[in-house]
Amino acid sequence: MSAPIGIDDLLERIRAGYTRLAAEQAEAASRAGALLVDIRYQALRERDGLIPGALVIERNELEWRLDPQGSHRVPQATSHDIQVVVICNEGYASSLAAASLHALGLHNATDLVGGFQAWKSASLPTTGAS
Repeated sequence: MSAPIGIDDLLERIRAGYTRLAAEQAEAASRAGALLVDIRYQALRERDGLIPGALVIERNELEWRLDPQGSHRVPQATSHDIQVVVICNEGYASSLAAASLHALGLHNATDLVGGFQAWKSASLPTTGAS
């Protein structure tokens, strides 16, 4: 039996498997057709606002909604080739979510370094903050 690893080591291993995007890169990817997916829970979305055009899918539904073969997929989940940029609050849970999407065959899944807070700090568009 191998020794357990901590979450920091797990994140490092996961993130080594794909290229994460900075806020400006995520915005450019969105303009080029990438699907921005906000997995933050409702209280954070209400507090901080939303990214215009981002698809809101709570973390516990993510795989079911984005699996192109799934019976509960969103209309945007058209292919395993779509580029998905997962956004959480600070860029931690989104890395785990992106890894899960990779396991489903969504090889163009990535996440936003620093999450929504980095997007907001870069003065990129948001709407609806309380």
